[in-house]
Amino acid sequence: MKDATARRLSALHRRLFRATRGTIGKRLVHNDMLLLTTTGHRTARLHTVPLLYLMDVTNPIVIASWGGRPEHPTWYTNLVADPAVHVQIRAHRFAAQAEPIPEPERTEWWERAVTAYDGYATYQSRTDRVIPVVRLARIE
Repeated sequence: MKDATARRLSALHRRLFRATRGTIGKRLVHNDMLLLTTTGHRTARLHTVPLLYLMDVTNPIVIASWGGRPEHPTWYTNLVADPAVHVQIRAHRFAAQAEPIPEPERTEWWERAVTAYDGYATYQSRTDRVIPVVRLARIE
């Protein structure tokens, strides 16, 4: 899928998710979806993307796959520069601290992610970069 098409579909998904408080857009490819808002590392503008997620006990885990493209997705670059993010799961919104998960825990989560959505394995086969796995630790 071309980047422009992916961005348009992401924008539509984001608008529907927000407008319906997550009723529309809460699931995709048999997985739960959330909205992640980061601060642009160059522009300082807020950027929101829909992402598949898994859960540890209390925190969402997201995968920075970008379909296996050679570069990290912009949202990942943004959260590395500024890990303070906002998350929306259905109608529930909360602040979080983004934490790329280091090895060996990253591999454990990667395997869970591939089990939940086998497309991640295809994405990894398309790129030489190690696809990051990120914990969105809730800020109470």
